[in-house]
Amino acid sequence: MTARTSSVNRRRALAAGALTLGGALALSACGSSDSSDSSGSGSGSDSGRTRVVKTAMGDVKVPVSPKRVVVLDTAELDSAITLGVRPVGSTHVEASSGFPGYLPKDKVSGIEDVGEMLNPNMEAVAALKPDVILTSKIRHAAKYDQLKQIAPTVMTENTGYPWKQNFQVHADALGKKAEAKKVVADYDAHAGKVTAAVGGPEKAGATKVNVVRFVEGADIRIYGERTYIATLLKDVGLGRPAIAAKAKDGFSYDVSPEKIDLADADVIFRSTYGDPKKAKQSQTVGSSLWKNMDAVRKGHVHTVDDELWIQGIGYTAANKILDEMRTDLTQQ
Repeated sequence: MTARTSSVNRRRALAAGALTLGGALALSACGSSDSSDSSGSGSGSDSGRTRVVKTAMGDVKVPVSPKRVVVLDTAELDSAITLGVRPVGSTHVEASSGFPGYLPKDKVSGIEDVGEMLNPNMEAVAALKPDVILTSKIRHAAKYDQLKQIAPTVMTENTGYPWKQNFQVHADALGKKAEAKKVVADYDAHAGKVTAAVGGPEKAGATKVNVVRFVEGADIRIYGERTYIATLLKDVGLGRPAIAAKAKDGFSYDVSPEKIDLADADVIFRSTYGDPKKAKQSQTVGSSLWKNMDAVRKGHVHTVDDELWIQGIGYTAANKILDEMRTDLTQQ
């Protein structure tokens, strides 16, 4: 097991699934598009001009170069920061935690807190006079009519698994399509370097990796193939055990501590959400069943930060995760 210790973050609002599944079904409902007004990044001369962005709620007119952006979830915040945009407002996940700790402090400083993610303060959002709002239908569909009265609201269908497609929608809405191309190219190159570092495509593919999450108030999750973190494993070319394909709707295969051996693999990355005891982490990792797993006996279990690996959804998070994967996989 690595020396890195888990940073346990009690973000109850995301406990049900920061890696929300099923978004692939909606990819045809939203995406990046150019309009007759403009495409790509805007400039100071774009004031007052608009263009159309295709969203989960239909076509939405947004400013060519928005200056006052409000984001209502962590994925949208990651996208904005990645693209060099400091939102004027963002929701938080929980009062005690604020914005995700993996994001550079200088990039999130000065952002106005507009309330808890699932219940944003509409008055606070309106007071910021945004010219565009970013969120997802799965989070705030019920508030769409209110939000669009405040500012053009760009919703993707879902969060989590379709994060790359969502990023393109965010980039289009922010007038940062050119910047997005570089972000994607840099990430792809980064993933390729990790693949090379772990021994190349053949060795990577032969290494079966599981991601296990201990969740307060729920069963232990063995993450499936249609999750945010699964896309990163795939981008590096890492293999997955057969159990990953059995995950319900591709999201997770849930087990009790008495069946934790089903999570065994060549390598396991594990995180904890909430209190370790209430998440069944303490009793599980102390059990003989856990200790007798091949990955545990060989020292191939790596404890990772739940906020970054599970709750952080976007390219800034992804690049940090790739760095950690490389370190863990090359030191064992």
